[in-house]
Amino acid sequence: MPSSSIKDTSVLLVQLSDSHLFAEADGTLLGLPTRDSLEKVVEQVQAEQPDIDLVLMTGDISQDGSLLSYQAFRQLSERLGAPVRWLPGNHDEAPQMRAAAEGSEVLQPVVDVGRWRVTLLDSEVEGAVFGYLADEQLSLLERSLREAPDRHHLVCLHHHPVSIGCEWMAPIGLHNAEALFAVLDRYPQVRAVLWGHVHQAFDQQRNGVRLLATPSTCIQFAPGSVDFTLDKAAPGYRWLRLHDDGRLETAVSRLSGVDFEIDFSGAGY
Repeated sequence: MPSSSIKDTSVLLVQLSDSHLFAEADGTLLGLPTRDSLEKVVEQVQAEQPDIDLVLMTGDISQDGSLLSYQAFRQLSERLGAPVRWLPGNHDEAPQMRAAAEGSEVLQPVVDVGRWRVTLLDSEVEGAVFGYLADEQLSLLERSLREAPDRHHLVCLHHHPVSIGCEWMAPIGLHNAEALFAVLDRYPQVRAVLWGHVHQAFDQQRNGVRLLATPSTCIQFAPGSVDFTLDKAAPGYRWLRLHDDGRLETAVSRLSGVDFEIDFSGAGY
């Protein structure tokens, strides 16, 4: 049988996270021009991933909460030619996100792609850096899982629900992670949990569920750090190949040959 007639048994997702854009195109975070770095990451995605089924943005789209920053992200991500879904992070502003999303489906929290269902949760707490899943978010998750028992599930949020080994980030993770896992543990079709916030790669397993975090498209945090520490690793993204049988292949891709001026003396962001 010719290869062209064999049905594809997987879908390709791309995760972007923590772009921290500003209203100004030349806005910088700790010296790094965040819109420029996002644009270069998008260009790398275009070169490496020509047939994307879904793009996920896992929070902190904006650093200043401006409408212009969200509009800039929407325009840049649309270059990838695939459906896009956003969820908020602790730096995001919901009214401006909604305004920028008008006329699109980017804020719809549940999407089916191939044999998988992706559920995007809002762990933002207004005025706080840490995360928390309110009752309506846990109900949304439970309903999404219950209504699609024959699909494999990928669950996304902004805040990390497990320790990543960075002492300074422990207090600003998901504060009710036990409530999240209480739901997930009831549904064997859950295959992975995906988040942003930590500006570094992470890949572990819990009860057979893959736990994944992804580098920022701008500055990176040093793994294993006690205090706030920037890493010299380059901006990047994660791709995920989701197979019909529930297998998941994934890797992180970072920019190369691009040097940004970063203020490594910074004590926070």
